[in-house]
Amino acid sequence: TGNPPKKYEKLCKKAIEYGFITVAHAGEEGPPEYIWEALNLLNVKRIDHGVQCLKDEKLVEKLFKSKIPLTVCPLSNIKLQVFNKLEDHNLKKMLDKKLMVMVNSDDPAYFGGYINENLIKTQSALKLSMEDIKTLIINSFKSSFLSEEKKREWISKI
Repeated sequence: TGNPPKKYEKLCKKAIEYGFITVAHAGEEGPPEYIWEALNLLNVKRIDHGVQCLKDEKLVEKLFKSKIPLTVCPLSNIKLQVFNKLEDHNLKKMLDKKLMVMVNSDDPAYFGGYINENLIKTQSALKLSMEDIKTLIINSFKSSFLSEEKKREWISKI
């Protein structure tokens, strides 16, 4: 909170000029407006976190249509008290809305939990199905910055 994406507009424009792919940390502790700013001002290709998006139906529709990836980090969301407990997390609701969500770790040395631990604990807390887990993993490959050929190769193994 207190650090809206618009503070980084010049930096992201310069990064894009140099051919970098832009991403933004938005919508974890900050409001849905931060996600809008990241999309509209920073021209990001991915939103790190984005869990506050469900508070804005127009934003959910935009994220769905554009397939903007949302890298959700459930264990750090709990540590930062974005949600009181893992059972309250909105990842399943995001999945049900067909958003391009995946599970990631967020500075595991600080927040604890690498990707596997995030997946295992979240699956248990939210009663995610095997199909839900498969979708999360496929989304992570679809949203990666790998070549399309490599993405297809990895997704075929899932």
